[in-house]
Amino acid sequence: MSFIRHLPHWLLADIIILVLAAFFKFAMRGYDYIAYTLVFAMLLITLHHYASDALWRAAVILTSLGLMYFCVVELLIVGSARTDDSPEGKKYLIVLGAAVLDDRPSLALIHRMEGAMKYMDAHPDSIAILSGGKGKGENITEASCMYGWLTEHGVDPGRLIIEDKATSTMENLRYSFDIIESRGDTPSGNIALVSSCYHLYRAKCMARLLGAEAVGVSGSLGYPIYTLNCFIREAFGVTHLWVFGN
Repeated sequence: MSFIRHLPHWLLADIIILVLAAFFKFAMRGYDYIAYTLVFAMLLITLHHYASDALWRAAVILTSLGLMYFCVVELLIVGSARTDDSPEGKKYLIVLGAAVLDDRPSLALIHRMEGAMKYMDAHPDSIAILSGGKGKGENITEASCMYGWLTEHGVDPGRLIIEDKATSTMENLRYSFDIIESRGDTPSGNIALVSSCYHLYRAKCMARLLGAEAVGVSGSLGYPIYTLNCFIREAFGVTHLWVFGN
């Protein structure tokens, strides 16, 4: 303990932050961006101690610009992080997949399916397209997992369509649109997207890029810190979409 008391305050702060970052990165599943944020804070503290005045001023300016950009992107994400006011009258409900743990739905996927069930109960003529292939560490496809869970919870199998090839949000939408068009319908103005609240802005932007206007249906919120991690991650996802178009 005496050794710790003699550490400089900035170094002690760095150690505490690094331990927290390692905890979120390696001991928790799905909290990577909280860890990255903590590491960035640790690097700023270290830079402030060692950098020249000119280098520190440059770091402050760049960090401030980055934070301003981040806040603008987050305002757009947060603004769409809810069920749209008027999602009625949509024939097709596209449920975007999330992680499957072996053959069980993750909490994020359960929340999306709960949102889908609520929408389908309120709109008995709607048809749900369950979209999601098999990712790393998943024993079954996300679409199959959703189909099993939803039918076990009383959803009529005749109202469910499985799309089990997609491995990304853009593919979720593209392949689901193909299904809709194969049925003689058009996606634009005819679809609602079910996803986690933090994902809805990007999903609707992608639908627009594919030529379709969509309304959003939000699943339930998850754990607060996990949800915060996902909001941070989405800022990078939206930036990637803006730069690369996917």
